[in-house]
Amino acid sequence: TLAVAGLDYYNHNIDTSPENYENIISTRTFQDRLDTLEEVRNAGINVCSGGIVGLGETRSDRVGFIHALATLERHPESVPVNALVPVKGTVLGDMLADTPLAKIDDIEFVRTIAVARITMPKSMVRLSAGRESMSEATQALCFMAGANSIFTGDKLLTTGNRGDNADAALFAKLGLRPMESEEPMRMEAAE
Repeated sequence: TLAVAGLDYYNHNIDTSPENYENIISTRTFQDRLDTLEEVRNAGINVCSGGIVGLGETRSDRVGFIHALATLERHPESVPVNALVPVKGTVLGDMLADTPLAKIDDIEFVRTIAVARITMPKSMVRLSAGRESMSEATQALCFMAGANSIFTGDKLLTTGNRGDNADAALFAKLGLRPMESEEPMRMEAAE
């Protein structure tokens, strides 16, 4: 199995709320996503599952996406919260580019982080895609609201990221100390 081969985490985002899902994804159902998460968990692999905000969703959809994860039998060990980076030439990028829906309000994003932290207290809440366009102040608020992890490096999949030096400078400014790579993550997700 994959766990025996050394796989310890599987990323499978639910992307948005059950109610908004069919507006965003047509190749599988929301239940398919949940079924996959259950299969991964049953295989003894840690779950990394979050979503994307800024898809043109409502606040209720953001609550629904967090609620769907928080009401799983076990919370994901890792919950990435991504801000959509609308890339021209993609369906969402072309649909949302140059509209007010293209960027979620900073405070709404921070609220989403806070709700994830409150409802999934033992999960790593990861401040993920979209950080390149976030101010340091917004990122600081996210950490204060409960984000306790980032994805770092110059690129995340297809879009730019802040990079290691910018992250190190921000952490120094905020007095944050990153975990050493040898430190165990001690992921006991809430039952």
